[in-house]
Amino acid sequence: MSQAEINTLLVSKAKEGKIVVRLKGGDPFVFGRGGEEALALQQNGIPFEIVPGVTAAVAAAAYAGIPVTHRGVSAALTIVTGHEAPAKESKDVDWRALAAVSGTIAVYMGMENLRQLTCELIVGGRAASTPAAVISWGTTPRQRCVAGTLEMIAQLAREAGLAAPAIVIIGDTVSLRERLNWFERLPLFGRRIVCTRPRRQSNKLEASLRRLGADVLPLPTITIEPVKNMERVDAAIQKLSSFDWIIFTSVNGVEIFFDRLLKSGCDARSMAGCAIAAIGPPPLKPLPPVPCTSTASPTVI
Repeated sequence: MSQAEINTLLVSKAKEGKIVVRLKGGDPFVFGRGGEEALALQQNGIPFEIVPGVTAAVAAAAYAGIPVTHRGVSAALTIVTGHEAPAKESKDVDWRALAAVSGTIAVYMGMENLRQLTCELIVGGRAASTPAAVISWGTTPRQRCVAGTLEMIAQLAREAGLAAPAIVIIGDTVSLRERLNWFERLPLFGRRIVCTRPRRQSNKLEASLRRLGADVLPLPTITIEPVKNMERVDAAIQKLSSFDWIIFTSVNGVEIFFDRLLKSGCDARSMAGCAIAAIGPPPLKPLPPVPCTSTASPTVI
């Protein structure tokens, strides 16, 4: 959709009385065109709220181990676009003048013109040996980063096959990446892991894998459903007091059993006198064994 179409959609849905969320990566007011969308709402008398975010340059650099400022190294950060609107008669960014500004330069949308803008910075006075890095798909498991010099970074990025979305970081703090590169050193970084557990049971596993850097692909291969005919289960529930043991083989069995137990008008008191066993992690304090007092054969349901 074009920006004009997005603005129209936001306005039309809001006028329908809906609560509309326009979700963006980074910060909506830093090269996010959030200002344009907010103005469209304001012009149509629609109230809105802006939720600030962590802008992509700061977030991607941090995940690549590059502080955009650092005491004694860089006391300033310049955020600039590397791709201005083609229809503009004159360009707002004077790269040669920008070269004289001290500190770190973060370039958004600069991949297409990377060779040109780095050359302009060098002509403007930035040392060709200035450290520089390109971070593609920053903060995600697909993150890739190449670092080099201002003179060579365009070539290095091209050889590595990096493409948008990407952030270019130029400045002496890039040299700290070698020591601060924490994300790409996580044990599972760069690995894609398929999680085949049922969707509602895989959240903890997926979160743990992501904390270790993995790209997790949820792909449930089984579903857990109660059997269609519950007559044997219901009959067993009505005579629970005759059993010595009730054994559950999964958490799903526990949930389905208690659902039927409650629907039958009973509750956990119906299990009084029965020993309970379940497959799964043991309790914090082991329970004393319960002897089986019956010689009858077990009933399997």
